[in-house]
Amino acid sequence: MSLQITSLNSGSNGNCYYIGNAKEAVLIDAGISCRETERRMKRLGLRMDCVKAIFISHEHSDHIRGLEVLSRKYSLPVYITENTMLHGNLQLDALHVRRFDEYAPISIGDLSVTAFPKFHDAIEPRSFMISSQEIRIGVFTDIGAPCDHLIRHFQQCHAAFLEANYDEQMLEKGRYPFYLKKRIRGGKGHLSNTQALELFKAHKPPYMSHLLLSHLSRDNNNPEMVLELFRPHAGRTQVIVASRDVETAVYHISNHYQPPVPKVEYVQGQLSF
Repeated sequence: MSLQITSLNSGSNGNCYYIGNAKEAVLIDAGISCRETERRMKRLGLRMDCVKAIFISHEHSDHIRGLEVLSRKYSLPVYITENTMLHGNLQLDALHVRRFDEYAPISIGDLSVTAFPKFHDAIEPRSFMISSQEIRIGVFTDIGAPCDHLIRHFQQCHAAFLEANYDEQMLEKGRYPFYLKKRIRGGKGHLSNTQALELFKAHKPPYMSHLLLSHLSRDNNNPEMVLELFRPHAGRTQVIVASRDVETAVYHISNHYQPPVPKVEYVQGQLSF
């Protein structure tokens, strides 16, 4: 038994993450177009008819841009809080809308999806843990600061999508106006590379096989730099940067992890080790 995971896109231009088994899958967020979602899944050999639901983390456009078309075309249920739907100005078929409560597991076939709150400047932001037969995958992006909720869930993950949005020096010296810099690093914006690394070093479980660094800033980060930052601490965990331009490979996650020999390589145009 294993779970398949991939990032279809990750960044301020759109976020969409796929987690599934051989029979069913869920999408966490739908921030790229329906057409692009279909294209990327097809290139990876993934089937849309396996996707049984979409879960929405918050209302920012890079997480919901493709949602209405995707849900309507495939009659997909959308799990979303009432306030997130309202503040996102979403026009969804009422038959497809499902509400969820934090810490209340939702069964999608053999998958179980649990939401929990996070620090972000949205109305009701949520992170997600997806599990099946003791395999646990976390989706932890758009987080202003690590909290007890995040730490507790990260400690249980066999694999995780973890935000590493910006390098502190690049943000400080960059072209962004002061108010935007303040928003990004102000505790309800995004995790820096250093914050992500400290979480990884302090709380990574010994069985974590894959870490996908996610939501990297185009202007305030560099994939090679963040990988070099994580490299001395990766141990037996494979660390991958989730691209803002293309899908990653599909990774198979099990709870009987046999680590590969550490190496450095390009994965779909990205460094991986």
